[in-house]
Amino acid sequence: MALPQVAPVEMPEIEEVPLGERQWVTIVWDDPVNLMSYVTWVFQKLFGYSYDKAEQLMMEVHNKGKAVVSIGTRERMEMDANQLHGYGLWATVDRA
Repeated sequence: MALPQVAPVEMPEIEEVPLGERQWVTIVWDDPVNLMSYVTWVFQKLFGYSYDKAEQLMMEVHNKGKAVVSIGTRERMEMDANQLHGYGLWATVDRA
């Protein structure tokens, strides 16, 4: 009798942080310049977020003044912040 076959499941990419190393976050801050639709588009393009997730983060930035958009190693968060700066968004890196 043949065993049932299981299709592989594609898992989202999760950045592994070495044991004992603290995680860092990239924070996007509200600004009076960029359109909300543009910020949503940037989040989709850079992080691969769905439209709904990107819009939820954009609304958090708009309503609360800031939102954490990525979590990982310091080096990765600095890269994310630099990419966001390239799109004209105000982003900083901080410890989680």
